[in-house]
Amino acid sequence: MQSPSLRQLDIFAQMVAAGSVARCADMLGVTADEIARDIASLEMRLGYRLFEDMSGSVRLTPAGRKTAQAMTLLSQDAPEDWDETAAPAEAPAPPLQPPAPQRQTIMLAAPAPIFGHFQDALSAFEAANEDIAITLDLHVQSVTDAAAALREGRADIAYFYALEEPAGFASRYGWSEPLSLYAGAAHPLAQADSVSREDLAVTPMLALERRSPMRHIIEDALARGRVQLGAPALESDDMFAVMTALRAGTGIFAAFGALARDLGRMDGIERLRLDSQLPAIEVRQALGARAAETPAVEALAEFLFL
Repeated sequence: MQSPSLRQLDIFAQMVAAGSVARCADMLGVTADEIARDIASLEMRLGYRLFEDMSGSVRLTPAGRKTAQAMTLLSQDAPEDWDETAAPAEAPAPPLQPPAPQRQTIMLAAPAPIFGHFQDALSAFEAANEDIAITLDLHVQSVTDAAAALREGRADIAYFYALEEPAGFASRYGWSEPLSLYAGAAHPLAQADSVSREDLAVTPMLALERRSPMRHIIEDALARGRVQLGAPALESDDMFAVMTALRAGTGIFAAFGALARDLGRMDGIERLRLDSQLPAIEVRQALGARAAETPAVEALAEFLFL
């Protein structure tokens, strides 16, 4: 899962192992407020809640449990056996149970925020089909990622971001996520009735870290929309640092999907009123070559479009 920072993912893993904010903070030698902030920043990036409650003993949400299963950092820790309640590392092992009946596994590859979009649908499908288990791969972002995952058999269904229908790769359009630009409410561009490309070119930008796949997708969309932003004033995957810089008027920030939705609800942050629209980010679905031989895969792919 490459979009959120590795530090935030490691803290998530430590929280699952520790079972509480206080114990996690003690293990890592930081304050409980720092742990809570990093988890909140990660949830904002992903677009969904990981824990039901951050007070006392923490409980994973269903989406948090799926994320824990999908994380490469936790792959060595028997991800199929995660319970919804995060337990301390020293907790005794549960008694051995008879082996469960064999279930058919469907591997779904998608960016984490897209998983947040249809997590309820996945839960409903699993509840209605008890012989099927859905496993997630949250590494896929682009058409290149999706094509490789399907070709190598690492996924049965793949969702990915694109600016248009890719040539030579069969996929279908799911939905579009508008790309928007944000600034602090007191920023001159936030108060303007119309913002031009010339205005943007001389305004510092705030950006995700250079290794972030979402940053590359955003930069491709901006380039297609003939938008050139000023030099980066901040490059960070810490959304609280980004929000603080926005509110301070340090620069402008481009976002789409769940992240854009959450930014639009924040006090002191405004979406810029551009003089022309930016290209939207498409979310597309592709199936493996052998999907037609597996009715459950085709059924899930169709169900996610309902």
